[in-house]
This record gives sequence, C-alpha cells and structure tokens, in this order.
Amino acid sequence: MSQHANRRLLGRAREVEVLDRLLREVRDGRSRVLVLRGEAGVGKSALLDHLAGRAAQAEAQVTRAVGVEAESEFAYSALQQLCVPLLPQLDRLPEAQQDALRVAFGLSAGSPPEMLVVGMAVLGLLAEAAAGAPAVCLVDDAQWVDLMSRRILAFVARRMDAESVALVFAERVVDGREEEDFRGLPELPLRGLADAEARVLLDGVLPGPVDARVRDRIVAETGGNPLALLELPRGLSPVELAFGFGGPGARPLASRLEDGFRRRVDALPVDARALLVVAAVEPVGDGPLLWRALGLLGIGLEAAAAAEAADLITWGASIRFRHPLVRSAVWRGADAAALRSAHRVLAEAMDAGRDPDRRAWHRAHAAVGPEEEVAAALERSADRALARGGRAAAASFLERAAALSPDPAERARRALAAADAQLAAGVPARVPDLLAAAELGPLDGLQRARAGWLRARASSMTDPGPGAVKPLLDAAGRLRDLDPAVARKTCLDAFAAAFRAGRHDGDGPRRVAEAAGDLAPGEGSAGAFLGALVAWSTDGPAAAFPLLARALGSLADEEDPSVLWAAVNAAAELGDLAAWLDVTDRAVSFARTTGTLSVLSMVLPHRAAALGFAGRFSDAEDLLAEAAAIERTTGVLPRMTALTGAYRGRERAALDLIEAMERDGELPGLGRLTGMAAYARAVLHNGLGNYPLAMEAALRSAEYRDLNVHRWASTELVEAAVRAGHPEVAARAREQLADWALAGTPWALGALALADALTGEPERAEDRYREALDHFARGGIAVSGIRARLLLGEWLRRRNRRAQARTELRAAYEAAEATGMEAFAERARRELLATGETVRKRTPGAPVLTPQEAQIARLAAAGHPNAEIGSRLFLSPRTVEWHLRKVFVKLGISSRREIEGATAASAG
Repeated sequence: MSQHANRRLLGRAREVEVLDRLLREVRDGRSRVLVLRGEAGVGKSALLDHLAGRAAQAEAQVTRAVGVEAESEFAYSALQQLCVPLLPQLDRLPEAQQDALRVAFGLSAGSPPEMLVVGMAVLGLLAEAAAGAPAVCLVDDAQWVDLMSRRILAFVARRMDAESVALVFAERVVDGREEEDFRGLPELPLRGLADAEARVLLDGVLPGPVDARVRDRIVAETGGNPLALLELPRGLSPVELAFGFGGPGARPLASRLEDGFRRRVDALPVDARALLVVAAVEPVGDGPLLWRALGLLGIGLEAAAAAEAADLITWGASIRFRHPLVRSAVWRGADAAALRSAHRVLAEAMDAGRDPDRRAWHRAHAAVGPEEEVAAALERSADRALARGGRAAAASFLERAAALSPDPAERARRALAAADAQLAAGVPARVPDLLAAAELGPLDGLQRARAGWLRARASSMTDPGPGAVKPLLDAAGRLRDLDPAVARKTCLDAFAAAFRAGRHDGDGPRRVAEAAGDLAPGEGSAGAFLGALVAWSTDGPAAAFPLLARALGSLADEEDPSVLWAAVNAAAELGDLAAWLDVTDRAVSFARTTGTLSVLSMVLPHRAAALGFAGRFSDAEDLLAEAAAIERTTGVLPRMTALTGAYRGRERAALDLIEAMERDGELPGLGRLTGMAAYARAVLHNGLGNYPLAMEAALRSAEYRDLNVHRWASTELVEAAVRAGHPEVAARAREQLADWALAGTPWALGALALADALTGEPERAEDRYREALDHFARGGIAVSGIRARLLLGEWLRRRNRRAQARTELRAAYEAAEATGMEAFAERARRELLATGETVRKRTPGAPVLTPQEAQIARLAAAGHPNAEIGSRLFLSPRTVEWHLRKVFVKLGISSRREIEGATAASAG
C-alpha cells in the first residue's frame, strides 16, 4: 500500500476489516449490502477505493457510480454508470426485463417501463454478471444519485441474497439527515479519527512546530475529520493556526472546508479558475467534451496544469475533482455570468444528436431570460424521459421549461405538466407550488379542473386522512362536465379515503355519496361501482347488494387501481368469495406481468385475506411476505398479517400483530384498521375459548359500520355472546346477519344459518347447522365451514349424542389441524376428550425450513420455474436456485417432485 493510501486509511483498521470481511463473504457466494455514512471528508471515498483495489486483486468485477449534484435530475444516470459494464449479460435476462432496461437506458424504444420491472432487471443483471466472477458495485455520494436510480438500487439492495454481489453506498450525512430510500440497510457509521491518529495525520501537514495546545485545539475543532485535518491548515502560518478554525458561531465543517478550497481556487490564474467552473458544471467528467468547450473559451493546457498542481483536479480521459467539496466550492463560488458562460460553451461543444437532453439542460442554464426555443427543447427532453419511465426527470425538465417560456399560456401548460409528472413520480410536495405557477396563467376550464384534481391527489398522498375527502370531491365537481370518466374515478378515490378513515370520519361515506349522487353513471365499471357505493351509503347495504353484484359482473380486465379497489371490496361486502378470489387473481397476474406497483401493493393484502377465508393460510402468508417486500419500496404496509395470525391462534404472536394494527388504526386516515384489529381479537379469543374477551372485541369492531369488516364482526359476536351468556347481544348481531343474507351469497346465507343455530329454537338447531355447512362448502369458505362443524360437534356433545359428536368433532379437528387453525383444533381436541375419545395432541416436528425456504419450496412443488418464483418473490433466479439447494439438503431429497411429500412428513 502506498504512503498516500496509508495516510487516507489512517485510523480505519476496524472499517477496513469490515470491508475485507464483506469481500470474503461475497467471494464465498453470498451477497452483501453496506452503507458507509458520515459527514463530508470523513473518509468514505477512501474506503470505497480500498474495497475496489482489494476486489480487483481478488479478480472480482468492479463497477462504480458517483452521484453528482448537477446530474441528479437525469433519470437512471447513476444506474447506467453502474450497469453499463455489465450489459454484455443483458441477453440472459427474461425478455420483458431486457426490454425494460433497454428502454430505461435509452438503448431502444418501447413502452415506459415500470420501476419494479427495471429493478428486477438490474437484480437479474447483477446476478448473471456475478455467475462468472463476484461483482462489487460501489456508489459514491449516494445522496446526489438521481431519484429513479436511488429507488431502484434501494429495491435491489433489499432483495439480494446469494448472487455473489456486493453493493456498497457512501452517503454524506448533512445535519443528521440520511436518505430515506437507504434507511434500514446495513450501515457502517464513520466518525472522526481518534485523537492519537488525528494528531499523526495533522503533524504531516503542519507548516512547522506548533504548540501542543494549539494542535489539540485543531483536532478538537475538526472533530478528527481527516479531510479537515489535511486541508484546513494548508496555507496558514503557525501564528494563524494559533487562532484555530472554530469558536463560537463557527459554521458547519463542510462549509469551512469549501471556504478553504475556494481560497485555493481564488489564488489560481483567471484561465485556471474558468477551467474549474466549466469542469464543475459538466457532471460526467467527459475529458474530450471539456477540451472542446475550453477551446471555445481559448483556454489551453497551462490552465489545466495549474489546477492540477494545486491538487484540486486530476486530468485524464475523465476528469475527477480532488473531493466533491472542491466541485461545490467552485460551483458556489462562481458568479452567475461565469456559470452561464460555462453552460453555454458546453452546450455548443455537445453533439445535439448524441446527447440532446444534456445539451438542452446546459442551454437552459445558459439562458439569461425566457427563450422559447430552449423551453421547447427541454419539453422534448421531458418527453424522452417519460418514454424511459423517468417521471422525476421529466418533471424537472418541464419545470425549467415553464420558467423559460415567454408565452404565459405555454408557461402555464408546462407548469401543469410538471406537476402531473411530479405526482406520477411520487413526489407530491412539489405539486402545490407548480400548480400555483400554472394558475397564474390563462388556463382553460379543463386545465383548471385538472389542476384541482392534481392538487387533491397530492393532498391525499401527503395526508391520507379524512382531510383528503373534500379536495377529491371538489376536484370531481370541477371535472363533472369536462371529463365525467375521471370525475367518477375521483369519487371512487374519495370513497376509498372515507372508508379507510372509518370511525375517524364517521360521516365520510355519506358526504361522498351526496356529492357523487348526481354524477351520470356513464358506461363502464367505474360508474357501476360508484352507483352501488352511493346506494350503500345512502339507502343501506341491502339496497346496494344487487348493484354491487351487477358492477362485479361488468368488470373486465380492469387495470385502474380505483376500480380494482371498488371491485375487491364489493366482492367482500357481498360475501362472494369466488368473485373475490377471481378479481384479485387477475389483478395480481396483471400487476406482476407489468410491474405495476400501485396495483400490486393494493391488491396483494386483499388476495391474502380472501385466501385466508378459503383456508389457504400458507398461500396467504406467502402473499403477505411478498407484500412486505414491496412495502420497502412503496411504503404500503401489509397489515393483513394480523388476520392470518388470529386464525392461526398462536396467542402471543397474534396479539403482537393485532396490537401493531391497533396502533396503525390510531392514525387519522386508517380508522378502518381499528375495526379490523378488534375483529381479529374476536377471532383469536373465540378460538382460545375466551368468550367474554371475544364479545368485547367483536362489539368494539361492530360499533361502526366498516365496509366488509362489520359483517365479519357480527359472526364473531353471535358465537361469543351466546357462549358468554348474553343472548340479547347475540340476537342483535343475528339481525345484522339477516340483512347480509339478502345478498344471497353462500357465505352470507351460511353466516345467517349458523347464527340461527346458535340463537334459535333448539329443535331447529341441527338443521340450521347442516344448512350452514352446505352453504360454506358451496361457497368455498373453508374456515367458516370448519368452525361450523366444530360448533355442531359441541352442540351434539352437550345433548349427549356422543357418537355423532365424535364424527363432527373428529372432522373439525382434522380439518383445523390440516389448515393450520391451531386454537380451533385444540378446542376440537378438548371436546373430543370430553366425549371419551383418546386424542393425542399432535407435536409438529421441528421446523427445518426458514419461512422463505418454505415459500420457495411450495412454489417449486406447484411447478413454477425459478424465473417465475424469482419474479413473484422479487429475488433473482440464482437466489431461488440457492435456496432450493438448501431445501433439498435439509429435507434429504434430490428433486422438486419430492418436496410435497417431504414437507408434509416434516410437518406431521
């Protein structure tokens, strides 16, 4: 190691060991992610350079990307830097992923790719590249990486497992803030050097003997920051150093470092300073381009030599600043005229055909005032960014285009388009300012209505509580005559917000219904569902049942999230489990194929709930694991785990999930979760035989008419109240189920028959129990069927019909055991013991597979290939293959055909 490298890594033995261990693990076939976090100058880049050197020595592939503040508006900029060396492996990816990456990188035309598909393509590309040799991917200055690259790299980092890939980020922490996208990833915080190492480093750069107290003061004021220790004393005499760098009111260390670099820049000749300004605003470090631009200014080699001699820049095929703070010092220290001049010569030196977007960006920054030609070029760049899926980049281009538009109408139109792009990019905070700028111009009626709709959507994203309802309704009102189809979908969004807020805004659904009532129904499923929800909210659920059923029948292959939300809730409200499963199955298939996260994140929990009621808990939990993976990308929480936990009946684990749901339900926009959590508590306590607690929870759930949930709560309330000795409470709940039965679905009819068996005349009870069983079997509601059979067996035992009771209880016990309803199975076992039958409590074998291994094993046993399993679970096919090898070893098998039998044996 060179003396310079030794100096850069002084005092970093622990960090170096962490990185060396990471590299060893990657070479052993694992994937590793690490975020180096610390203030500017603390040594993050030096550690990345060390890792790159060690990786090269180990014959690993090394790819690097650097975030640059001036480049942060260009979609996929950092991702391209990282992936371009690996593109020879692109042909080995599934065709859809190949297409997505080619379009995103501008290598071919096509439909704008969804972020999820691009993320899976990058994950697959890294895995394929690492199949030949380990891959080490380094991202410096991650805080300046463009939005799309940042989100995709964060997604990839959370899905890597066994690809022999290292993904290491260096992120500058400013004022204690860290990038949200990388939060929660494994990190290595970097702080200043210990005093002893800091003194050694400082002694190497001091201009002469310095009093020990002065030296200690410098170490303290720099916090041991290596760059500060090396740079701040530069050019100062021992006398000047005696006054130190800090003191009361001292500015942040990064600012003081910039000041030091700026002093060195100011000491250079005029041409050298101009050269540094041009280099600072050219984010790529393209040497030939810079020389062409400098030639237009008449600047030659001597200027470059002066800047390099000052240790501010390294010149070669690409140009690299001594430190990112040098670039920012040059940039911030240049006056407006110098910056415009630099952008102008760069624009003139660029090939318009080869890189029109960067040329347009430089022209925009060179403009003194409004200039339509430049604004139009930026708008074309926005179109190209949108075609590649770069919505955030498009928004930046459009925002700058609006500012440069001389015509007020064009300025307003472009500002409105920028707001639309920001919303599509998931950045609602910028939308209000852009809309305010647009509304200063001459907007027509449709544009003003569109502006109101965008404002409402942005408001609902930042504040999804009851306050989201009114802006959505106002927007729908403006669109009523101008764009009725969008108005109807906006009203569906308002219904969704109102139902989600639940008891926090008890009057919300009625207000939406009043506002939406005079909207023309129009053609298509959106109008049909809207009319049904209006009827539900104004005339009551029974009046809405026929309308909900017709709306479900009109549903085609719908892709719109607003309509899909209405469809899944309509099926659940009707108790039509077959339709619920069908709608969610089609929606999940569509979303997985296209990578549409907005649909997938919404529909996965709904499908998991439907599968749970069908008794397919393992499948439901697999989907919830998938939803948990998406949550890290979208922020959508898979809260349905509390329901499956309640039916599983493992008390402590279930209560933890329920309590988490209850905490979420306290948030203003999520009051529906309060009702759902109480319902889950009722299920859990009915399974455990804690009937007073079950009744209390069911009453709490049923006190507000949450869509769907109040039906389920009523079924729990009947059972709990009867067993707790409160027949009058059970009778009231039975009346709620009688209303539900008007829907005519097997689930609703079965629920009423079961309630009649529990609350009605004893001589009719057995017939009603058996009717309930028939209805539940016909509708596929397995969990209700198991519980009805258990209740029938308990009823028969209490009437001393022991032989018949054993038959029903044995069937209920075996079905509950097979399904995984452990508390209900134990309840059936105790009842069987009371009949005199010996029932051995089943002791499952020790779980040999991890949850992810079990999930992969189930999918493999069902015949899904590795690529499909990987797409479903957001893993690379190589990671799936690695997990399957572990499954085979643990189960002692050698093929997929043996998985089902082996897992059944280990469970029994």
